[in-house]
Amino acid sequence: MKADAILAVGIVVAPLVLCAAVAWAQESATKPSAMPVVPLKAASDFESITDQGKRSIALFEEAGKVLQHPRCLNCHPVERSPTQGDDLHPHVPEVAGGPANHGLPGMPCNSCHGKVNSMTLGDTVRSIPGDGHWALAPASMAWQGKSLGEICEQLKDLKRNGNRDLAKISHHMGTDTLVGWAWNPGAGRTPAPGTQKQFGALIDAWIASGAACPKA
Repeated sequence: MKADAILAVGIVVAPLVLCAAVAWAQESATKPSAMPVVPLKAASDFESITDQGKRSIALFEEAGKVLQHPRCLNCHPVERSPTQGDDLHPHVPEVAGGPANHGLPGMPCNSCHGKVNSMTLGDTVRSIPGDGHWALAPASMAWQGKSLGEICEQLKDLKRNGNRDLAKISHHMGTDTLVGWAWNPGAGRTPAPGTQKQFGALIDAWIASGAACPKA
């Protein structure tokens, strides 16, 4: 093999090996227990609630099982650095979202995260997450540590939700592939409850019933 070809292979492989090795060291130190897979109720299960406001709140509380799941919270931190694992431990290596939410110069998100999940050679960390839109949620959409009611109000606030009206929120939740990653998080991670289709239907039913928010 020519020297330039060897160098090219090294440039491609070395970052993935480094990412997997660093992640393995962090996960080995914490070894968080796997979360149980939680079912998600269908939107139709709430039709028996005759009070529209109460039904709307109940629908959002069910959707909250996804919104407050670690697969979502890790990318919606209050600090501008993502977290990892079911226990929301600090990201390793230490990174930050940067001005465009794709990392800082010298350590962009795509240094480790590709367009799809990537398998590793280890047993502790079995895969590195990936998606074509991989990014940290903007600071305005920070959710960690907030109540479900606060998250709900934030979702409806155009100044804090990426200037999305409820129709765009519905489309984002129900079809966006990065949101959908939560149900396909790669080997070794607990997926979000239910399916993206169920989650999207809950959000749609919540909007149709008035988009009411829990008090807490």
